[in-house]
Amino acid sequence: MPPLRPNLVPRQHLIDRLNQGLHLGHKLTLISAPAGFGKTTLASEWLHHLRTDATKESQILNQIAWLSLDEGDNDPTRFLTYFIAALRTIVPGMGEGVLAALQSPQPPPTASLLTPLLNEISHIPQNSILVLDDYHLVDGGPVDNILAFLLEHLPPRMHLAMTTREDPSLPLARLRARGQLNELRVADLRFTPEEAAAFLNQVMGLELSAEEIASLEQRTEGWIAGLQLAAISMRGHQDAASFIDSFTGSHHFVMDYLVEEVLRQQPAHVQTFLLYTSILDRFCGPLCDAVLRDPSASGQKILIALERANLFIIPLDSARRWYRYHHLFADLLRQRLRQAIASSVSDNGDSVEALHIRASAWFEENGLQIEAFQHAAAANDMERAERLIEGEGMPLYYRGAAAPILHWLASLPTAELDARPSLWVICAWALWVAHQNSRVAEKLHAAEAALQGRGPDDKIQNLHGQIAALWAMLAANEYQAETIISQSRRALKYLHRDNLAVRTAVTRTLGFAYHIQGDRAAAGQAYREAIAMSAVSGNTFINILATTGLGIIQETENELYPAVESYRRVVQLVGDPPQPVACEAYFGLARIYYEWNDLDAAQEHGQLSVRLARQIESIDSFVGGEVFLARLKLAQGDAAGAAAALAETSLSVRRHNFVQKVAEVAAAQVLTLLQQGNLAGAARLAEKRDLPMSQARVHLAQGDAAAALAVLEPLRRQAEDKSWQDERLKVMVLQAVAHQAHGEQEMAAQLLGEALALAEPGGFIRTFVDEGLPMAQLLSAAVAQGIMPDYTSKLLVAFTDTTKDERRRAASFPSSSVIHPSSLVEPLSKRELEVLQLIAQGFSNREISERLFLALSTVKGHNLRIFSKLQVQRRTEAVARARELGLL
Repeated sequence: MPPLRPNLVPRQHLIDRLNQGLHLGHKLTLISAPAGFGKTTLASEWLHHLRTDATKESQILNQIAWLSLDEGDNDPTRFLTYFIAALRTIVPGMGEGVLAALQSPQPPPTASLLTPLLNEISHIPQNSILVLDDYHLVDGGPVDNILAFLLEHLPPRMHLAMTTREDPSLPLARLRARGQLNELRVADLRFTPEEAAAFLNQVMGLELSAEEIASLEQRTEGWIAGLQLAAISMRGHQDAASFIDSFTGSHHFVMDYLVEEVLRQQPAHVQTFLLYTSILDRFCGPLCDAVLRDPSASGQKILIALERANLFIIPLDSARRWYRYHHLFADLLRQRLRQAIASSVSDNGDSVEALHIRASAWFEENGLQIEAFQHAAAANDMERAERLIEGEGMPLYYRGAAAPILHWLASLPTAELDARPSLWVICAWALWVAHQNSRVAEKLHAAEAALQGRGPDDKIQNLHGQIAALWAMLAANEYQAETIISQSRRALKYLHRDNLAVRTAVTRTLGFAYHIQGDRAAAGQAYREAIAMSAVSGNTFINILATTGLGIIQETENELYPAVESYRRVVQLVGDPPQPVACEAYFGLARIYYEWNDLDAAQEHGQLSVRLARQIESIDSFVGGEVFLARLKLAQGDAAGAAAALAETSLSVRRHNFVQKVAEVAAAQVLTLLQQGNLAGAARLAEKRDLPMSQARVHLAQGDAAAALAVLEPLRRQAEDKSWQDERLKVMVLQAVAHQAHGEQEMAAQLLGEALALAEPGGFIRTFVDEGLPMAQLLSAAVAQGIMPDYTSKLLVAFTDTTKDERRRAASFPSSSVIHPSSLVEPLSKRELEVLQLIAQGFSNREISERLFLALSTVKGHNLRIFSKLQVQRRTEAVARARELGLL
């Protein structure tokens, strides 16, 4: 925030108007007027008053943040970065996760970061004000959209204020109608005659009569900049009245006239200083020295003298190190500079381009690469601008400069880009970072065409590598594994070894391709390499993506404890509050907590994952999360809720044509239909979507264990051939249940033992519990046989300790019914339990056959086996015995 100027004309009536907006709970204060009406000065005075008044009256101080904007802040990533930096002057460390996401090589859409940012803002304990100064310099729809969203959801303790030359593209009418807007405009900001008198005679040290003040005020219409320039000009005139009469007309005319007067009164070296430094948006003494190259003059001393003379110079910090010119004054100085250069009347014949190069060099030497690039671009120094964009290790388009880079490239003729193919590649990268993916391919084609016939030196090969990297990333959006792999390998072949930023991103993308191909070992290796490279290059975003991918690979290898560590590492990298880029990590934690039978933690992390995924419209992630939450409902006995949720998810998948998730949704729907007793619907869906595991479950539910085993055996061989440990475990567990239903107890026990050996290191629980009563019977038998007794007993405890919600699972598979070895000579199959349920409900054999789509003779056979296993002779005795055993 600019420091309070000395000898300021007090504007208490405007301060009161601004304070009133705070007291009425307005969301936005808008100070809108053309240049030269004291908007920034008023805002600064207001905030200083707030601090002073709070101290005097022992009130709770409003926390104050200030952000001065410039043209470069059109880039939404850069705007949000500086917006958060301003907020951090109120709450140090605020927005850590959002900043990490913004500073990644390909930050997520900025809109997805606004909700977590608002959540953090809502936790600021005090009332806070954030001023956006010179908002008119931000001429971009994306930033308007960001601000509109923030205003719509702004917490009540936060107030935004804005100074601007023109009304922003924000929903001002809606804010006004809701009583959420406080406005000060030209009519409010004009100096009153009394204020004009105080300014001219007290601040500027003139001795004008009331008539002269009134005449000057009338001619300038209370325009503060005009009054200030007129006052400076009158210092060199003895006859004030004649001077006042000598100018009239529009503000532009008056400004031209008065600037001419002001410059004419300055010593030659000050005139040169003003003109040369006008190319700078902000400046300090050393920077001015670098631009002027005049050892006889001290830039810092001149700046201090200019401020004392009220010569339209504004300090940007309390230490009086950084300054800027009043924007209108700077515009006019630049116009005069061009005129002076064109007429060759500048002191040493320096060109505007040469001044920009000097400024660029100083900014680069002082670590301000974005400003260095902007001045190189203004000087049209192609080589320097390109070098600065490429940066050292991390290109500028990764650091919030995509918008100015694209703006510069758009200003260049196509012939210039063809002559420098690297500029086409830079354009493609900047578009990729700016999420304008649909425009990337045409730039890559242009780059390839421009590179044809050029010799294969290191630079050309590195460009070919970057082009291949971008093709791989575009293919990753479409899940085109073969294209990703071929282009990634080509990229890694040609990219320079020092190009860590791109090599790291490509290596992670290659891991993703191996992953979707099912080559988990290669995927894990690629992810580990990407993690190591990102640690060296400081690429947090790729580190997050690769670590998440590694966690998923570890999970599929049944290494649940290492997977949890990977997912927790992602959460740590992202920081608090949770960010959308961590949605897959939270989803992984939800799956593992579910497997460990911590359903509350599973639900919490699953819901958070879906919420974060929706913020970035990640269909893959939020569909997977919704399916998981539906299956969680199923585990809690809410089949109807699961069915409704899956129906909505299925509709969303079809609407977005997201074919990769169709099978996953359908598999969960089959489970739901089976739990609801709709065997025919489950069978149709499993066959339609060609879901072998689901088909096996349908066969078991129909009492056809042999058919189930016929489906499962090739699935197991496939899992073993590909070393898919998670699929192998699932198939073996279901095979054990199928062999038991087929009467092959020894084979069932053998398979269960192998499955337990696979599952025990990862602490698997729900994989067994979800199979219900048949698995409980198998585990009871395993305990009796001494098969991994500690782990088996733990699993049986999980059956008996399930919650009431879990006990209301499907009637045919009640997980609360744990049968010990002594309870039954031989356990009932799933189909026999279904028949027993219907017998207890009073259905006849014919009605049961119709309901379960079975032959009448098959139903009678089930009856005989049920009576034999329960050791009874008739229906009523079977029902009574089943109730004693907890089967009903």
